[in-house]
Amino acid sequence: MLRFSSRKSDYLPKSFYNLKADLPRLPKPPVHPGTRQPLSPSDLEPIFSKGMIAHEISMEREVPIPVRVLEALRQYRPTPLVYASNLKAHLQTPAHIFYKYEGAGPTGSHKSNTALVQAYLAAEEGIKCLSTETGAGQWGCALAHAGSLFGLEVKIFMVSSSFKSKPGRKTMAELFGASIVSSPSLLTEAGRRFLAMDRNHVGSLGIAISEAIEAALTHPGTKYSLGSVLDAVLMHQSIIGLEAEVQMREFDKEPDVVIGCVGGGSNFGGISFPFVRKNLKEGKRIRFIAAEPESCPTLTKGELRYDHGDTAGMTPLLHMYTLGKDFVPPPLHAGGLRYHGMAPLVSHLVHRGVVEPRAYAQDRVFQAARTFFITEGILPAPESSHAIAAVMDEALKAKREGKETVILFNLSGHGFLDMSAYERNGNGHKPM
Repeated sequence: MLRFSSRKSDYLPKSFYNLKADLPRLPKPPVHPGTRQPLSPSDLEPIFSKGMIAHEISMEREVPIPVRVLEALRQYRPTPLVYASNLKAHLQTPAHIFYKYEGAGPTGSHKSNTALVQAYLAAEEGIKCLSTETGAGQWGCALAHAGSLFGLEVKIFMVSSSFKSKPGRKTMAELFGASIVSSPSLLTEAGRRFLAMDRNHVGSLGIAISEAIEAALTHPGTKYSLGSVLDAVLMHQSIIGLEAEVQMREFDKEPDVVIGCVGGGSNFGGISFPFVRKNLKEGKRIRFIAAEPESCPTLTKGELRYDHGDTAGMTPLLHMYTLGKDFVPPPLHAGGLRYHGMAPLVSHLVHRGVVEPRAYAQDRVFQAARTFFITEGILPAPESSHAIAAVMDEALKAKREGKETVILFNLSGHGFLDMSAYERNGNGHKPM
C-alpha cells in the first residue's frame, strides 16, 4: 500500500465546515456572567474582532475561507496523510493506521490553521495588536507567525512552567517579532495577584487567558485571540478532517475510528467534525476517541456545567466539562493540555455519547511516543502522544479480534522543540 496519498491535487477546501449546522440539538449557549442571559455579539466586541465574532455565531454549514487566508494556507497545505505501515508491522496488527501530519505547518503544529484566519480578520478591521495566551507554545508561535504575515503586533502570555522548560518556543515567537512573557506576569493586575500568592507560581492556561484578556481590554487597538475552545476555532480547524476525507478516498478507505488528543478541543474537533457529519447525515457508525492526560482529566472526571474559561473570571460563562476555573494542573509534560475546561462543542458530543473520552498516564504516553518515533521516524509532540497511546490500544484490540479496523488520528504537531520533556521523562524508557 502507498505510504502517502498518490496525488497532490488541490485537497484544500474553499470553505470551513460548521458542525453546528448539522447538530440535531445545539449545546447550551455562552451566557453573560452578570445577567446570566445568552451573549449577544455586542457583548463580545470589547474582546474579539468583529470578523471573529461573525465566525463564532455563524450557523451556516459552509463558511468561505478568505482568499488571502487560502493563499497563506497553500504554503503548507494539504498536509500529508500517512499510512503508518511501520507502526502496523511493529504491532503486528491487521488494523490500517493513518495519520494526518499537522507538524508540516510553518511552526510545527495545527495551530496555524486558525491563527492565519484570526490575524487576517483582525488586520482587515484595522486592529493593530493581538494578545493571547499559550501553553506549550505551539499556539503562541502560530499567532506570532500569522501576525508577521498580516502586519500585526502580537503579545503572548506563556504558562510559566512551559516558559521555563521550552525556551525554543519563546525564541521562535520572538523571531517572528512577537513579545512573549512568562505567566503569571507583572504586566497585568491578574498576574500580579497570582504572583503575590506564590512568587514561583507554575501558571496555568486559565491564568494566562486572564492576562491576555486584560491586556486586550486595557490597551486601545488591541484585541484578544484564542487558539482553542471557541466554536469558530474548531470550525477553522475543520480543514484537517476535510482534507483527510478526500485523501482517504485514494486509499479506498473510510475510518472506523477517529482519534485525537484533547486539551481545549481544537485539533480533535478539526480531525473529527467532518466525520461526525457522516454519522449525523449519512448514518455511518464511526467511533470517536478523545485522549487526555490523567493529571488534567477534564472530560473523564470533570463536571458538565457553566464555568469561566479563565481563572480570574473575565470570560463569558461556557457550558462545558470543567475541573473548575481555579484548578491548576501540575506542570506536566504536555503544556498544551493543561486546561481546566473543554470546548463546548466537544463537551456536547461527549455528553451525547458521540465521543468517548480516555485519560492516559504520563509514562504510557511517552512510551507510545518513543515507539512511534522509532517506527515512523517523527518525534511527536507530547500532546499528540496521547492520541498515539489510544491508537496503539485500538490497533492491539483489532489484533485480538482479528479485524482490519481502519484508524485515523491527528498527529497535531512534532516534538522537536520538546526535547526537555523527553529528557525529564526518561525518553520513553521508564516512568518519571
